[in-house]
Amino acid sequence: MSAKQTFAEVFEARGVNRRDFLKFFGLTSVSLGLSPSLFPKVVRAMETKPRTPVIWMHGLECTCCSESFIRSAHPITKDIILNMISLDYDEVLSAAAGHQLEEVRKQIMKDYKGKYILAVEGNAATKDDGVYCMSAGDSFLNKLQETAADAAAIIAWGSCASFGCVQNADPNPTGAAPVSEVVSGKPIINVPGCPPIAEVMTGVITHVHTFGEIPELDRLGRPKAFYGTRIHDKCYRRPFFDAGMFVENFDEDSASKGWCLYKMGCKGPTTYNSCSKIEWNEKTSFPIGSGHPCIGCSEPNFWDNGPFYTRMAEVPFLGTDSNADTIGKIAVGAAAAGAAAHAVGTIIKQKVTPSKQEEKES
Repeated sequence: MSAKQTFAEVFEARGVNRRDFLKFFGLTSVSLGLSPSLFPKVVRAMETKPRTPVIWMHGLECTCCSESFIRSAHPITKDIILNMISLDYDEVLSAAAGHQLEEVRKQIMKDYKGKYILAVEGNAATKDDGVYCMSAGDSFLNKLQETAADAAAIIAWGSCASFGCVQNADPNPTGAAPVSEVVSGKPIINVPGCPPIAEVMTGVITHVHTFGEIPELDRLGRPKAFYGTRIHDKCYRRPFFDAGMFVENFDEDSASKGWCLYKMGCKGPTTYNSCSKIEWNEKTSFPIGSGHPCIGCSEPNFWDNGPFYTRMAEVPFLGTDSNADTIGKIAVGAAAAGAAAHAVGTIIKQKVTPSKQEEKES
């Protein structure tokens, strides 16, 4: 195969001038939350590095991750696919199919050994030699392990590839397993969500391409830049949670007024993702913003951690079993108790500590 063009060369060939080139990456850096000091490094990488070869494979899944990815707005998907990366193999998006496409995969593995990124969408069936997920006359399990052997890094797109998701839920008849359980010895970046946020997906690819290394990961292998905070921490309904104002029924006025959905089963307090910050569809909304509780889709085993519409924990000290009036009474009572305690402390201090006059007399 011919050498891959750099991002800058592709832009130049399409008539994009230097000013627009820099403007594009300035906007891209901001949207990905990169420090301004890293901007020169991003530009240098795009001017000098060849486009990253990517093999995108599909196992047991519903293709919602690809549907999310092609709707990325910052940067838009066509710039990612056609410029930043070289998406040479994708059973969903490639024009070729069958034996022709399989030859492309094998050629990439040969020509870019140790340099290509393997993106995996879906998980692998492990029971009965993987017969429950077949492609091109072979099991997805075999193809995944074969392709992963010479990959520079693996990106597990979505909760299926990251943690197992619905196929892996009890009783798991096909023995569906996430990438980390069937591939070893390779750096794996888990990008969970059902599906993941489009900008999170493009952000991970941008980081790997720009810096030539995987981003900082949390204990579950997720990029901290996007999974470092809980949805609850940035949720616009958080003040209602703190005030003890909860939706008790979807038909109540409280639901339309935007009260907290914790009692309706919202998993926001235990779910790490960027939904409440980045949101979806060019910041149009996110599930909680649309009136639906978070189901915790970016956490392991979320299908088995249900039910979705029932609160899973009692947290009385946070006011989850109180209303606003009760919270107010408690606050007033606490203030009164504090004042009384202060008064008692002052009297005791006066009795224990001798006055200046008494010191002089003694």
